Amino acid sequence: MSEPTTSSQPDEQGTADRGSNRSHRPASTAFKNFVMSQWSPRTELGLTASPAAPYTVARRAALSERLPGVRLVIPAGSLKTRSNDTDYRFRPHSAFAHLTGLGTDHQPDAVLVLHPVEDGSGDAGPDGVDGGHHAVLYVRPLAPRDNEEFYADARYGEFWVGARPSLADVEALTGIEARHIDELGDALAKDVGDGGVRLLVVTGADDAVESLVEELRLEAGEDEGALTDEALVEATSELRLVKDEYEIERMREAVARTIEGFEAVVRALPAAKEHRRGERVVETTFDGHARLEGNAVGYETIAASGEHATTLHWIRNDGVIHDGDVLLLDGGVEVDSLYTADVTRSLPVDGEYTDVQRKIYQAVLDAADAAFDAARPGAKFRDVHAAAMEVIAARLEEWGLLPEGVTAADALADDGQQHRRWMVHGTSHHLGLDVHDCAQARRELYLDGVLEPGMVFTIEPGLYFKADDLAVPEEFRGIGVRIEDDVLVTVDGNENLSAALPRRPEDVEAWMASLR
Repeated sequence: MSEPTTSSQPDEQGTADRGSNRSHRPASTAFKNFVMSQWSPRTELGLTASPAAPYTVARRAALSERLPGVRLVIPAGSLKTRSNDTDYRFRPHSAFAHLTGLGTDHQPDAVLVLHPVEDGSGDAGPDGVDGGHHAVLYVRPLAPRDNEEFYADARYGEFWVGARPSLADVEALTGIEARHIDELGDALAKDVGDGGVRLLVVTGADDAVESLVEELRLEAGEDEGALTDEALVEATSELRLVKDEYEIERMREAVARTIEGFEAVVRALPAAKEHRRGERVVETTFDGHARLEGNAVGYETIAASGEHATTLHWIRNDGVIHDGDVLLLDGGVEVDSLYTADVTRSLPVDGEYTDVQRKIYQAVLDAADAAFDAARPGAKFRDVHAAAMEVIAARLEEWGLLPEGVTAADALADDGQQHRRWMVHGTSHHLGLDVHDCAQARRELYLDGVLEPGMVFTIEPGLYFKADDLAVPEEFRGIGVRIEDDVLVTVDGNENLSAALPRRPEDVEAWMASLR
């Protein structure tokens, strides 16, 4: 990896400045004059309106209606340090992506601000939210070539990380007025204080922006009031509970790319069995596909074979893969719009389930099917989990695994729950820009919420029998099975978005055979 350079160093040098000791960048006037000269005239990047732009107008309008008269600050977030002076690849905060339509690694440090418009006579700008809020995107635009940032700034300079869009490019892409990030402080401070505008910021996205907002509040003597930043965090999360048409299409795209990744893994199983870290072969096969066909993975891939499949979030992925194992692959491709799938299949490494594996797999599949039957408009979100648990408890009772004298009905009671020893996680979670989307939504709208058309969530029951679990027969030990699909609630029921990936054991076996 190439390195930024400097020409000299002071005699007394603090540790923060010592990263430049490794090499030197010329600082002569002759170098500066030459490096800034003889470039073709700049042109705009030629960006056109994002297909998300019309939908983001409606999303911002809904947020405006919920929090009227308040200045709303939604940061994209900043670059995060991986180690020393190297950064992780940037991914914007999901609330920012949802309200602007900007995905992939666009615009670190950008901030969307919804400025309240006092009355309908004001200019509401491109959003058309007249009388509500006027949206402005504060961004770091492309630096001119007579600015040292152009060649000297390893974090933002065009020589180092490529050209950024101009303000005009940003406006063309998003349909939102764009201003330089240097104007953010004055824009946030305007009319803040007693009897003036109140500031709310999405927390957890950008520490510097949060600090700026807090400083402005203190300077203005802003009282606590009834509204807190939590109200904005909650609102941006709940805004995503029901997906619009654009979001649903992105979810279909993410699922399709994910299924392709599962196919690639099955083809790679012979190589995985030969490698001392076979699980890493699975992981890198899927993750490489995600990077080629999308933005990245939506979360760290779980490639868990054998006993590792009984660890719910096994992401170390450093184990061997043997014939006779069940490989639990839990993966999701995040497409460029940042929407992600979340799919799990438990695959027989040698292509055929053993009798015991098939028995456990079928119980999990029956639980999943029961959950699908419950996932209908008007039902509660918690009903989906309850339906799956009835099947799981009944099957465990049938196998004689519940404690002596405990029936499935006893286990399902609140003061029972013995069946949950073998499935401690929930059956479903909302899905979208985050793998666990809408996580800051209120309980009454999430767990106790009523299902509506446009909601997208997972259905993922499982059974996990650890190798040292003396409460189960020896032949069960070391087997973990989870089946996870992504479901869209429709007007008259639901659609399994990941149905193209086989679910029944015999179909899984036939599918795997067709790929070898």
